Amino acid sequence: MSVLVVTTENVPGYRVVKVIGAVFGVSVRSRNVLGNALGSIRAVFGGHQGGYARLVSANRDAAVEDMVAQAAAAGANAIVMTRFDSGEFAAGRGQAMNEVVAYGTAVVLEKATT
Repeated sequence: MSVLVVTTENVPGYRVVKVIGAVFGVSVRSRNVLGNALGSIRAVFGGHQGGYARLVSANRDAAVEDMVAQAAAAGANAIVMTRFDSGEFAAGRGQAMNEVVAYGTAVVLEKATT
């Protein structure tokens, strides 16, 4: 089953026929020690942090996948009002953990007749 994910409250041409409720996806990842060390060195000089950007992007995608799986299991065909929260915390020994939470409202959409 395909689940549409949008950040808006409404989907043009469709109407919400059932609100299932809140759904969440969470992903926590870290870079390896070498990646963290190289990132720290790059941070001194400024500029684009490609390794961290890829980490956060992959983390976001994993959180969305978890959220979509939860919505599909509940019978939803869409998630509206999708939002993201993210943060970072130290896991010890110089390891920084990145966390991303994706959340929204699982609904059943139906094509609008008018």
